[in-house]
Amino acid sequence: MMTSRLAGLAPRLRSGSATREATSGSEESDVIVVGTGAAGLAAALRLAESGTDTLLVCKGSLGGGSTAWAQGGLAAVLDEDDSIALHVDDTLVAGAGLCDTRAVRDLAATAPGVIDRLVQLGAAFDRDASGRISLGLEGGHRHRRIVHAGGDATGAEVSRTLCLAVAREIRRGRIRVLENTIVADAVLDRTGAVCGVTALGPDGQMSLLARAVVLATGGIGQVWATTTNPASSTGDGLALALRAGAVVRDVEFLQFHPTILVVPPAHRRPGDRGVLVSEAVRGEGAVLRDQRGAPVMQGVHPMADLAPRDVVSAAMQTALLASGDEHLLLDGTAFGATMWEHHFPTILQMCRERGVDPVTEPIPVRPAAHYHCGGVAADLDGRTSVPGLYAVGEVAATGVQGANRLASNSITEALVAGDRVGQLLAAGLPPRRVAVTAPAPDLAISLLGNGSELPAMMDSHAGVLRDAAGLDELATALEVAQSATTEVTPDHLEDANRRLVARAVVTAATARTESRGCHRRSDHPRTDPAWQLHQSWTLNDDEIVPAGRTREEVVA
Repeated sequence: MMTSRLAGLAPRLRSGSATREATSGSEESDVIVVGTGAAGLAAALRLAESGTDTLLVCKGSLGGGSTAWAQGGLAAVLDEDDSIALHVDDTLVAGAGLCDTRAVRDLAATAPGVIDRLVQLGAAFDRDASGRISLGLEGGHRHRRIVHAGGDATGAEVSRTLCLAVAREIRRGRIRVLENTIVADAVLDRTGAVCGVTALGPDGQMSLLARAVVLATGGIGQVWATTTNPASSTGDGLALALRAGAVVRDVEFLQFHPTILVVPPAHRRPGDRGVLVSEAVRGEGAVLRDQRGAPVMQGVHPMADLAPRDVVSAAMQTALLASGDEHLLLDGTAFGATMWEHHFPTILQMCRERGVDPVTEPIPVRPAAHYHCGGVAADLDGRTSVPGLYAVGEVAATGVQGANRLASNSITEALVAGDRVGQLLAAGLPPRRVAVTAPAPDLAISLLGNGSELPAMMDSHAGVLRDAAGLDELATALEVAQSATTEVTPDHLEDANRRLVARAVVTAATARTESRGCHRRSDHPRTDPAWQLHQSWTLNDDEIVPAGRTREEVVA
């Protein structure tokens, strides 16, 4: 059993003020948490509060990742006219038959406590005139239960709150942080249990050992060309878990957010972030129209523009293919300036900076890769199929999201799962295991030459609508033009991770010959009751192979 696919260890690790000399080429801690979005920060905070020796590793700086970008809010039942049962029902409907009903009930029941904890930590949520937390409405919800901060800056407020709390624990010496470091592979013992990770940082390659590794690495949006995700979302955690022998589940289900701004050509800038136009804009009455002004969602679904995201994205893509247009229009001009300025100030500013004024003109939009509903098979406490390896947040497939995520359930789930894995490990850590060393093979790093073609091909053939011919073309392309290198850089590693994740998605999407949730096959447009089951996969001799198909806990 090999310890890693990276050779060589660096004797030092740096993390700004939290710097320590490594011992014998490695750094040891009780728990390594990889990722500093909502899930990773929540886990690290619980671990620190229990006195558990915790190392927090992030690709950029503390608080980086998707959480801070999130405009949508936190779903939680706080209104006396709402109920846990209604939240569960809405989640199950959006999940298109593949939710784990026990996990969904658990999440809905726990969500109000997450809001309370954030308030206690200092989060400033939007409130009404009476001082109660304001509740918004988003797609797929039949009741107002969405908690926001700053109108459309909820993720930034969650990130700010958790980062301040974690910073206090860093100052107390309870958490160490390793920034600007990308985790490469799991370190394994002779039984295949995880006992650490290898990583690439400013000083090169290093080995980080621990009794438990918690993956909170976020999503895979950068596998596609058009995405709402930050540049760091290259599937690192999912790829690491596959190489460690973990089971992944439902990886074909990548949710496409219906409304990302299509920037007018004169305002396009290389490397500019995608501007997501929050679900909440439609929640307040904005309407999707084609370029002739006709409502796109009229007659498509009873909830029209507030239908679940998979329905809206599929309807939009169908309309775009029929018309040949580059984009559709999101019309919120009836709001007036006051609504935009007070409820959606961030979106308003970002649109105006890119040549569009939503107050006076409709916003050009199209669907974009957004949220991965599948991932590493795990329970809501983070346990995976590999001893010593845990996964929380978007990198995990807990059964909460099913075949399609209900709006604003994701940060809620990240906080719940992060908090719970922290409590689980604080209550009892796995035994310390002995790492096995072995020569590391070269790392295949090429994606179709230099990797630049893959995201565009994923957009074309594994996007909102898919078919066998396009998926077969992708599968063939992913199997050729590989090269190997002994010089492993972060860019090389990200390319290798994106390629492996793409292979898993394409394999699973090819196998699922139906349309369900956010997996839409134009050559199999109907939902097939025989496919109301999970697909599980694992990596064996560099091949993505089935780990099983199960029906358990997918029916309410």
